[in-house]
Amino acid sequence: MPANLSPAYKTAEGQYRQAKDPQERLDALKEMLRAIPKHKGTEHLQADIKARIKELTDELAGPKKGGARTGPTTFVKPDGAGQIALVGPPNSGKSALHVTLTGSHAHVGEYPFTTQFPLPGMMPVHDVAIQIIDLPPIATEHPVPWISNVLHSADGCLLIVNLSEPGCVERVVALHDLLNERRVVLTDKWPADDGTADDEPDLFTKVLPTLLVASKSDRLDEAGDELAVLEELAGIAYPCQAVSAETGKGIAQLGIWLFDQLGVVRVYTKVPGKEADMNRPYTVSTGSTVRDVARLVHGEIAAQLKYARAWGASEFDAQQVGADHVVEDGDILELHL
Repeated sequence: MPANLSPAYKTAEGQYRQAKDPQERLDALKEMLRAIPKHKGTEHLQADIKARIKELTDELAGPKKGGARTGPTTFVKPDGAGQIALVGPPNSGKSALHVTLTGSHAHVGEYPFTTQFPLPGMMPVHDVAIQIIDLPPIATEHPVPWISNVLHSADGCLLIVNLSEPGCVERVVALHDLLNERRVVLTDKWPADDGTADDEPDLFTKVLPTLLVASKSDRLDEAGDELAVLEELAGIAYPCQAVSAETGKGIAQLGIWLFDQLGVVRVYTKVPGKEADMNRPYTVSTGSTVRDVARLVHGEIAAQLKYARAWGASEFDAQQVGADHVVEDGDILELHL
């Protein structure tokens, strides 16, 4: 039976897809459940919505401990030019890499499951920062029930593997199986490749662009045979880079690669009669407009925006542009109300 979804439902679904914050997603889900036509053709979708509402309600209430709701939150608010999650099996070198990338105080241990909760840090790249989230290892012996919720806001992930670790292939296969059970699908397609995001298989499946990072290795050719075996037996073919947290090799290149793939657009602002602040750009995604930048500056400025003067590679100096003008990396805007 056709679902015949109403415009109100489709609006709420669009808000759910764009929401980063769990409370925003929960509010959108409740509106979807309210607006969805109640008939046999929507029974499965109604059940999915109710299940997601329960999961998000539990997440917002906090982890359980001793019968009470307590403990660190499992949601990390997106910050910076993009949010990248570190995923991997036990002892893959995630936490050591997080320390090297962000200067965090992540606890690094030789024993598995050192990381228990999400740990954010900021990795400087050019004149912006990318948020890097260290996560608990993903393994059958250590299930992470909230993993799909914390990954929902991520723009991509680094799949950290130690190719020399015995059982690496089996652990990577198990990681994919566990994520698939939680409706998280890793893909080699990054949005910046063609300017478009992957189509999600269904509303509640998270498709996560993935870079495979060979940790504890200075060069990919050092681990070429192991990588070929992993790709063949695990059935994966992600873009790959080799890094060493110990020597620092590959670290700078990793940040630049992520910057390019995320499609970061840096926009600088100025006030009339003064020079632009070239040290603190606003960051938006490819295809964003002057209005999108104005929203980042202040909501009232976006609401009262009349036009902007723009400097950049695609404009003449001080060219007047409208709110719907698409900005490019390196543009300077002077907002007029």
